[in-house]
Amino acid sequence: MKRALITGVTGQDGLYLSELLLGKGYEVYGLVRGQNNPKLALLEATVPGVKVLTGDLMDMSSLLRALAVAQPDEVYNLGAISFVAYSWENAHLTSDVTGKGVLNILEAIRLHSGDDPSKVRFYQASSSEMFGKVQEVPQRESTLLWPRSPYGVAKVFGHYMTINYRESYGMHASSGILFNHESPRRGPEFVTRKVSQAVARIKLGLQDDISLGNLDAKRDWGFAGDYVEAMWRMLQQDQADDYVVATGETHSIGELLDVAFAHVGIEDWSRYVKQDPRFMRPAEVDLLIGDPAKAKAELGWEPQVGFQQLVQMMVENDLAEQQALAGR
Repeated sequence: MKRALITGVTGQDGLYLSELLLGKGYEVYGLVRGQNNPKLALLEATVPGVKVLTGDLMDMSSLLRALAVAQPDEVYNLGAISFVAYSWENAHLTSDVTGKGVLNILEAIRLHSGDDPSKVRFYQASSSEMFGKVQEVPQRESTLLWPRSPYGVAKVFGHYMTINYRESYGMHASSGILFNHESPRRGPEFVTRKVSQAVARIKLGLQDDISLGNLDAKRDWGFAGDYVEAMWRMLQQDQADDYVVATGETHSIGELLDVAFAHVGIEDWSRYVKQDPRFMRPAEVDLLIGDPAKAKAELGWEPQVGFQQLVQMMVENDLAEQQALAGR
């Protein structure tokens, strides 16, 4: 039986990855920060098979203890302060957790592995936000990184540190440069879930409108449940490497609104949507679209859920959730 340790296990990706690995017969350990973590109940209800360990990416000793207990064959580092807008408000904390946290877990694995640096396979959750002010379209593994947020800068640090540990110490360390991936488990602070939740509430008469930032910003959106499969496939390769994981399609916030509102029978959403300068980024990332050719060729990975199906799935989930809440 293979053993895996997942940081950031209570997040959207951590939940889907836990389900995937448990389904493949893994023994799964999840690192949770703090004994009163508000998402711990969600983890235990959603994937009760995960063995919970407490630890912190900023505390090397806790990482070494977790590795000693879990004795993992694979480590998936999904832990980060991942809300981009928050990173401008707390650039220092974001840099510590999202950037230096990667260094801490890599070094802990290196020390834990002793004479065999490649015995624990490592996955780093890199991000399309690293491309920022995009230097070519579509973006691929070789595209120059030009991050436009403290979050993106921190992710670049973690990405290159992963490459450095692979090249310096011979660690089996791979990075997945994941483009935006969403699901009904996405946090409500992210624009896709903010929209799906608001559309459901507007349809049910529980909310009047929604305030958003730049409606012209474009993203390459996929389904998180598909993307965790790519993570797993990376760690099954003989050689570690970096892969762009994306759909190869781009859609604007406006298109997101089109699909979401149409699903509840509202064709003209203009009177329900307000633009608010507070939600404009100080430095916008206008066009993200990934080239997943390498992941398709080498990992045999392809996304299964399209954009329209994804948005409709999220709206359906929030309709059911909001109806249940309203009925209490």
